[in-house]
Amino acid sequence: MRFTSEQSLDDGVVEREFTLGDIPGILWTPAPESVPASASASASAFASEPAPLILISPPPLGLRKVYPRLAGRARYYAARYGFAAATIELPGSGDRPRLAELDQARADLRRVMEAGEPVGDEIVAALVLPLVERAVPEWRTALDALLALPGLGGPVGYEGGVISIGVRLATVEPRIAAACLFAGSLVPRVISEEARQVGIPLQVLLQWDDEGNDRQASLNLYDAFGSKEKTLHANMGGHTGVPQYELDAGARFFARHLK
Repeated sequence: MRFTSEQSLDDGVVEREFTLGDIPGILWTPAPESVPASASASASAFASEPAPLILISPPPLGLRKVYPRLAGRARYYAARYGFAAATIELPGSGDRPRLAELDQARADLRRVMEAGEPVGDEIVAALVLPLVERAVPEWRTALDALLALPGLGGPVGYEGGVISIGVRLATVEPRIAAACLFAGSLVPRVISEEARQVGIPLQVLLQWDDEGNDRQASLNLYDAFGSKEKTLHANMGGHTGVPQYELDAGARFFARHLK
């Protein structure tokens, strides 16, 4: 891991960009002196200890495009709760080399949707599984590097979209103690089966009127999760209409499980 830039933000959060091999990423950490004892019980408890880490997985649109969304969540977690947060660019996204098989799968998906045809299992598998199979090992390598840094420690949380990545990571990575997943319906059958093996606490965020999401498929996946503690947060509105208060709901979820 090589850090390429560092800046102190106005809320007392330190943002550092890094590369892990050829993978770009960003790390946000709370400056110890910037976590006031009055901010929250969780923040004051974490201020003198290694900061728990939240992995924030981006959508496959490129980090620069979704930076405001990622940074807003990460800075809130750091400034209010004393968490560190990190993200990495997904395979085939941003400035990383394109993946021909994913580009072809996306083209097939657009063609089927524009024709008003149902999206078959083969297209879903071609679209999602190559991404999962590349991204999950990269996240595990990033986790190795991040937890080796001074000031960071476990347990680890995970949140983000491409819910299939989160499902696979939760089944193979024992250092992840809790996950906040963003519902999506393009889930291969093999991932739905793997969901039954997930046992960590989960919070799943579902936009009830998401125009690009099959609500019933998302509910079926939620039902399949094997976790004894799982909570569904379903809000009215489309894909971009997530209520602001869900940010704090996610932070409080992690505060319960990453102490």
